[in-house]
Amino acid sequence: MAQSSQDTTDSPDAPSSSRPATAYSPARIATAAALPVALVVGVIVAAVLANRAPVEREPLVLPAVPAPAADGPECAALLPALPATLSEFTESTIVEPAPPATRAWQRDDGGEDTIVLRCGLDRPLEFNRASALQIVNGVQWFEVRDPTVEVSTWFAVDRGTYVALTIAHGSGPTPLQVVSDTISAAVPAQPIDPGPLPE
Repeated sequence: MAQSSQDTTDSPDAPSSSRPATAYSPARIATAAALPVALVVGVIVAAVLANRAPVEREPLVLPAVPAPAADGPECAALLPALPATLSEFTESTIVEPAPPATRAWQRDDGGEDTIVLRCGLDRPLEFNRASALQIVNGVQWFEVRDPTVEVSTWFAVDRGTYVALTIAHGSGPTPLQVVSDTISAAVPAQPIDPGPLPE
C-alpha cells in the first residue's frame, strides 16, 4: 500500500483464491457491533446528566463488550499508565459494575463527547491483510468509522492484545497521540496479525 510521511499502511500479500471463507464467532461479531453503540449509550447518558447537572459530572454508564484478554499482562501494564487528562477531556468515573480493562474521559465543561478506551479485545472483524494502517507515535492503528453516530474506533494492532480507543469526531488529534505515547511506553510492540481477505 502507499506510504506517506505522516501515515504508513501495511498490506501483506493477498492469500490465494482457494482460501476458505472465514467464520467469525458470535462474540467477535457482537464486539464489533457493540463498540460504537456502547459509546453512544454513554454519550446519551452524559447528555441527560449534563442537562440536570451541567457543572458536576455524574458517573458514566458503559455496557460491557467481550474482552477475553482484559486480565492479561498488557492491560495490567497499560491501564495504570494512562493519564487522567487527554487534552480538554478528564477521566470519568464509570458506574459499577464497570467493564473490565476500560477507561473513559469526558469534557471538562460537561459536554456530550466521551472518549472510551478498552483493552484486551479480540482482533476486529474488519482488520484484514488489505487494511490501511496509520502509525501514530510508534503505534500502528486501524480505524473503524461509524458515520451514523459520528465516532471512530481506533484499534492498536501491533501489541500483545488489541486496544480500542473510541473517539467522537471533532475531538482533535491529541487524545490519540497521548494514548499512543502511553501504549508505546507501557506495552512492547509485536508483528501485526491481520485476518485473511474476505472471499
